[in-house]
Amino acid sequence: MTHTHLHFDSMLGRQKPNSIVNRTTACPFCDRDSLEDVLAEQDSILLVKNKFPVLRDTLQTVLIETDECDSELWLYSREHLHKLIRFGVEQWEAMEATGEFRSVMFYKNHGPLSGGSIRHPHMQIVGLKHLDYRREVSWEQFEGLVITEQPGVELNISTKPRIGFFEWNAILRDRSQIDLWADYIQMATDYVMNHFNKNNNSYNLFFYEMDGVLLCKIVPRFPTSPLFVGYSIPQVSQNIGDHVALMQERYL
Repeated sequence: MTHTHLHFDSMLGRQKPNSIVNRTTACPFCDRDSLEDVLAEQDSILLVKNKFPVLRDTLQTVLIETDECDSELWLYSREHLHKLIRFGVEQWEAMEATGEFRSVMFYKNHGPLSGGSIRHPHMQIVGLKHLDYRREVSWEQFEGLVITEQPGVELNISTKPRIGFFEWNAILRDRSQIDLWADYIQMATDYVMNHFNKNNNSYNLFFYEMDGVLLCKIVPRFPTSPLFVGYSIPQVSQNIGDHVALMQERYL
């Protein structure tokens, strides 16, 4: 049997707190003494089981990035950033290595249009028992105009985005460069949230592993194009080259 869809528990989903839309909601990740099912930790970084596992036939975990609720990925010190990305990759790959799942997703939601519900900085690692996320992923979705690169690591902006219009790709071919890869992810996130579009308040990070290569797609989130919703036709902006030049001027 080929599985193509995840089943979502809407009743359980209604019980989830939302501290993105309602900032008076108590943050469940700040009350660390009450957190249950802690799976791994390193200093202020925690991996816990998701208290609201709305996706059936999965193992849902939450990676709490910091004990500072109002912090942001682009504000982290290099030390904390590198520790976080290394920890996240280790836990992601450890879940893959169990052999219990067809594939394991690793991603981050931030902001009201990202699909997230908790403001506190966090990522998610989700094991899929029946689905392989790579089925809908191709190498061409990571091709792009190069912003910066070093041997084994690259940051570009997509010329063939998955959804459109703007998507940044951080590509790691040499694991010894993982800290520089983290720097590239932070650079793209800072640009997307603070310098790209004044109306943007949301983004996603999506991590992938293909043929031993680690990839991270950084996606600013706006209302999804009707051409993609209705026809799965992605669009790419004609001025992506301008953003390459702006990022090189700002960061390099």
